[in-house]
Amino acid sequence: MKLIKSKVNRFLIGALCSLFGCFSTLLAQELELQGTVTNTKDVEGIHILNTTSRYNAITNQEGAFSIYANKQDTLFFSSVSYHPTKVVVTDEIIETGTLTVTLKELINELDEVFLGPNLSGNIETDLKNIKTKKLLNFDDVGIPGFKGKPEEKIVPVVPYLGLATAVDLEAMYKHLSGYYKKLRLKRKWEDQNATVANIIHQYGLAFFREAYAIPENRVYDFLLYCIDTSELVNDYKNENFAGVLDVFKTKSKVYVSRLTQTE
Repeated sequence: MKLIKSKVNRFLIGALCSLFGCFSTLLAQELELQGTVTNTKDVEGIHILNTTSRYNAITNQEGAFSIYANKQDTLFFSSVSYHPTKVVVTDEIIETGTLTVTLKELINELDEVFLGPNLSGNIETDLKNIKTKKLLNFDDVGIPGFKGKPEEKIVPVVPYLGLATAVDLEAMYKHLSGYYKKLRLKRKWEDQNATVANIIHQYGLAFFREAYAIPENRVYDFLLYCIDTSELVNDYKNENFAGVLDVFKTKSKVYVSRLTQTE
């Protein structure tokens, strides 16, 4: 009986050691890489996503970042100023623990400009013939003025009818008719559409396809889904980009799963 117990104990100890050894090996493979984007300008705020493990990072003012990765993981770099770039983690990168990346600058080309037929080439003559109209603004005459986006004010309902004015009665009518409800909804959609457009411009459609398996024709719908079910708008406006990427990571799993079920 003692011999059996001794064999069982040795077996359990051996199994635990093997399991611990495998676990230690897996931990040893994962490394926190110290990286740098070496471009001379616009190196802050570049997003790096490990498409294999879903770890993410953002560069600081010097273009430096740190991210966990294993050998053969793929790092995806995304920025408004540069072309999306993939980097595969090689043995050399793992051995040194460092990564240096130079991104290709994204140049927005202007459309071709055509000169009018009335220009002669003589600068003095052409300047006299060009008619310009300068708009007068508040700064020109030294008086304060509103320079923001003009929007209709939503007037609250007057609590006491005896204090009502013509403006108050108009406001009450608009509340009762549902006009202000539609106006709020319109402004909400305009704000959401602007946020979606800015996010797509900053990250690019390829980022969502490569990082989260979102089809490019579904990115707009996916972002609206994120806005409706998370704090994406607040995180993005407050430049909490780590929170933005966490929303993408969490919501993409649910979205892709539902998308697969409906197709």
